[in-house]
Amino acid sequence: MGVAAPVARQTPPVSSRRRTSTAEGRELIGLLAMATALTALGIDLMLPAFDEIRADFDLGAGSTAVTGLVTAYFVGLGLGTVFYGPLADHKGRRWTMRLGLGIYVTGALLAAVAPTLPMVMLARFLWGMGAAGPRVVALAIVRDRFEGDAMSRTMSSLMAVFLLVPVLAPSLGALLLEVAPWRWLFVLCAAGALLVALWTRRLPETLAAEHRIPDLRFHRVKTATRLVLSSRTAVAYAAATVALYGVFASYLGSSEAIIGQALDSEEQFPIIFGALAGSMGVAAVLNGRIVSRFGTRSMVRGALSVYVVMTAVLLTVAVLTSGQPALWVFMPVMALLLASHAQLLPNLNTLAMAPMASVAGTASSVIGAAQLTLGAVLGGVLDRFFDGTILPLSIGFVLASVLTVAAVTVARRVPAEEVGLVVAGTEPST
Repeated sequence: MGVAAPVARQTPPVSSRRRTSTAEGRELIGLLAMATALTALGIDLMLPAFDEIRADFDLGAGSTAVTGLVTAYFVGLGLGTVFYGPLADHKGRRWTMRLGLGIYVTGALLAAVAPTLPMVMLARFLWGMGAAGPRVVALAIVRDRFEGDAMSRTMSSLMAVFLLVPVLAPSLGALLLEVAPWRWLFVLCAAGALLVALWTRRLPETLAAEHRIPDLRFHRVKTATRLVLSSRTAVAYAAATVALYGVFASYLGSSEAIIGQALDSEEQFPIIFGALAGSMGVAAVLNGRIVSRFGTRSMVRGALSVYVVMTAVLLTVAVLTSGQPALWVFMPVMALLLASHAQLLPNLNTLAMAPMASVAGTASSVIGAAQLTLGAVLGGVLDRFFDGTILPLSIGFVLASVLTVAAVTVARRVPAEEVGLVVAGTEPST
């Protein structure tokens, strides 16, 4: 789920950045990594609990209603992304991170005690709104405090911790379910956020007073939205990422049911889900090296080719096996598919942002919000078609690949002069 963090201001000059000792730097990176990991923890820890949640709310076995818990979280995360950038630039990094963590804790605890599924979903929406804060502010702090290779190394460290969460969290969740009800998983997430909030007492404010904006300036969001919509390049690449986020949100929401029902491997869910998440992690780590050698556009062409082929293979497997393939057939196909997916998203996001140089920080908020919010809604729609097999998800992946190919094709045909106008901060003439 990697979306560029919104930062609605120019990064202060390096000369204004306070030097950080090695020990302080390590502690800062550790704190930011944990703050960022909370976003994924809010999703992945609860996935093994879907059966218990169904039972508690008298839902049928395999009911897709519980996937709304993922959708609501993503919608909150997407909408929250728009607001924390301007807040962090006005009120400061530490204040804004604490605000997000406070909302995160509140949402998690409300979800833990909510008596009905709709109320849990409402709390999950609030939880997602809170999760957007630490995620946005952590990357803003990296931009404040580091530059060049140091910034790249810090971002890599944050990403490494973030990628470990989907691998380990489902196993931890399954282990906790052996000794406690599912609601305690939400309490554990709240406790984790509370610990990070206490840790922020040692977090220095990285935004100097002279660099703060005097007001929230949400009109920048309006300006950035207008510029994004005026660029066919940005709209096309953003549309591609929405399609990819949508099918991935559906995969997250239905993964427990697919592995348990379609693959008849319920007991192995944490291991299987973690292994597939690991394939995405490896691909994401390799992405930077491949892009530096071959370029972003070449990387998109290669990853998209693999993605299209593997979605077709997955659909073929689904049809030939009546949607219930053997695990040894499903795993390598899905691993390659998710690996190419993990490489497409950041590179398509980079290309979507390329024409937005004049409002890069705020435009990233707008594009990120569209990706997460619209993608979550699309994923929620796909979830409703789950029928105990992998066929609906396979069709969803194929549709996402078709839409992505179409969007990338449209983006490549945009006249160069239009891109230049938007980069300069001027809307193209109509």
